[in-house]
Amino acid sequence: MSVHETGAVRPPLGVAMIGYAFMGAAHSQAWRNAHRFFDLPVRPAMNVVCGRTESATREAAERLGWAGWSTDWRDVLARDDVQVVDICTPGDTHAEIALAALEAGKHVLCEKPLANTVAEAEQMAAAAAAAAARGVLSSVGFSYRRTPALAYARELVADGAVGTVRHIRAQYLQDWIVDPDFPLVWRLQKDKAGSGALGDIGAHIVDLSQFLTGQRLTEVAGHLTRFVERRPLTESSSGLSASGGSRTGEVTVDDAAVFFGRTDGGALATYEATRFATGRKNAMRIEVNGCAGSLAFDFESMNELQVYDATVPARDAGFRRILVTEPDHPYTGSWWPPGHGLGYEHTFVHEVADFVRDVCSGTAPTPSFADGLQVQRVLDAVERSSADGAGWTAI
Repeated sequence: MSVHETGAVRPPLGVAMIGYAFMGAAHSQAWRNAHRFFDLPVRPAMNVVCGRTESATREAAERLGWAGWSTDWRDVLARDDVQVVDICTPGDTHAEIALAALEAGKHVLCEKPLANTVAEAEQMAAAAAAAAARGVLSSVGFSYRRTPALAYARELVADGAVGTVRHIRAQYLQDWIVDPDFPLVWRLQKDKAGSGALGDIGAHIVDLSQFLTGQRLTEVAGHLTRFVERRPLTESSSGLSASGGSRTGEVTVDDAAVFFGRTDGGALATYEATRFATGRKNAMRIEVNGCAGSLAFDFESMNELQVYDATVPARDAGFRRILVTEPDHPYTGSWWPPGHGLGYEHTFVHEVADFVRDVCSGTAPTPSFADGLQVQRVLDAVERSSADGAGWTAI
């Protein structure tokens, strides 16, 4: 059991996780380890994981470290030993589960994007605000905010390191569906995922650009495209119509998105999100240019931040590589000695640690459901801009 330096046993905070696939595995690792590396006032108790299929859910509980399992999330919400509900399911279920959990008095951590539609996100944000008045808290899981180099970059921008922000450049490049024979998984179906590259990975860079600069997008102009129209069906692709005898189904989301943005601070932003960048596995990149300097980051070198100071003499100027692993950098002091880098999974540990502290102190967690709603409105504006060719579209 976890013990403070004083020797006091930390009380448990009962957690239920809904969903156990990719994000469920990442979140499980975080719930297992957050209290082992961060001094939390409670010990997260991984009491139950929930999924649709009994055998698979039971196996996930054993593999991921959950004490119990269930195939009905409504039963989970009725349990007295659950104080937090962590939603790691496809986007089409976020609203229903989150609304019921908040109504049941459970704190909620919900994966991004918050919902599949603006209307759902508005309903969730309103419910979250009402629940907060009763002491029930919520947050949306934009985990990249908890990357130490990006958290440090936010501090630098806030301290004036780049001066007035002029440009934001953001890319999220992956290649996992380049093969046209890759199957029609749920992320390629609009009724389940809401959108494709735009919502799946574009949401991250929209959130990060606003997080780093403290500015919000006010209008966008964009274009969405689809490179592969149909893909092979799988055994789990129930309810989808096959094309003749070929057993293929229609891809109903975008494969790639490009868009411009303007912020309330006067900055011009460019965004690219694609799952067809052959050779790029998880290249999430962002650059902020200001009148006094620039910052640049690439998640494939996640422990590094590139910083340019335009105020030094030209002969001394150039981008500096900062290795963000020192004890006084965000989050890193709880881990390894300087130079011993962190990985993707650590961002979720940081997310859970922050969320648990906020729940215990009654502090409103960030990013909030209202922040998630704002990102949803940006995604919706990009889709509308692309669909009607109207160019600049207000958010």
